[in-house]
Amino acid sequence: MSTNFTFDAQVTAALFDAGGAVFALGDGSVRFAGGERFDVHDGAVLTAAVHPSGDGVVTGGDDGKVAWTRRDGSQVLVDAPGQWIDALDTAPATGLIAFAAGRTLTVIDAADPAFRRDFSHERTVSGVAFDPKGRRIATSTYGGAALWLARIAQQKPTLLKWAGSHTGVAFSPDGAFVVTAMQDNQLHGWRLKDARNMRMGGYPSKVRSLAFLANGQLLATAGAQGVVLWPFTGSNGPMGREATEIGYDESSLVTMVAARTDRGSLVAGLNDGRVWVADPAGRGLNFVRSDKGAAITALAMRPDGGAAAWAGEAGAAGVVDI
Repeated sequence: MSTNFTFDAQVTAALFDAGGAVFALGDGSVRFAGGERFDVHDGAVLTAAVHPSGDGVVTGGDDGKVAWTRRDGSQVLVDAPGQWIDALDTAPATGLIAFAAGRTLTVIDAADPAFRRDFSHERTVSGVAFDPKGRRIATSTYGGAALWLARIAQQKPTLLKWAGSHTGVAFSPDGAFVVTAMQDNQLHGWRLKDARNMRMGGYPSKVRSLAFLANGQLLATAGAQGVVLWPFTGSNGPMGREATEIGYDESSLVTMVAARTDRGSLVAGLNDGRVWVADPAGRGLNFVRSDKGAAITALAMRPDGGAAAWAGEAGAAGVVDI
């Protein structure tokens, strides 16, 4: 079963909150699969994540606003005119919300409007990610990544250095590794216990999307003709080990991947508009969207693994059972 939508703007993010699929758009609106629409930002939504409560989504826009939108309304959490809020993450375990504007990382508490922490960087922050416990935050920037304690006001970050421009960041589900996407068609990782570097290259294009699955044993990434899978079993993660690839098709490129940490399957969106689902432990691909069209720019898997939400750069979108 599938439900299709045609939006009049590009979709920035597709998400699943507790109530179903949600789409955040380049025209500043947030639209729920049930039909509810809210015009939240005076400009484009640049980034979005599910609210720590699981109800609704938190969005950042090029109007400097951070907003929380639910099916019954929307409220502005932070208003910083003149700033671009282009990286954001939330932590269900602690109720915290972290976002980046320029060189500053800001942390707020969904349950305490008075709580705020601001952390300065030497270069622009490009990505933000909480660790699984919601206590630490990793940021990506030029020259590597920085680790912060989310609630501590005065601190110096732990710096994870690697030359080049790092454009996104993620923690492994066990909190033992940090992985960044880079501007020059590769990933880079660090084992946190000793800051050992992990070079993860060989991509034909930039990696714009990654997702852990299979209880954190695999990292799936876009950026190649198939989904690239890096092994994260054991204390060494992918160090000294080769990646594998599934769904290889020389005529297309994987632009987006989505998965749930505790699930064994993943969903991939291609630059020709198709979407497929696969279980790396099994064989074959299931194309849940076989029609070709504009490149897939947003993708999500429902928490129970039973549905995917996708969207293309031309405004077509949908929710499909998997």
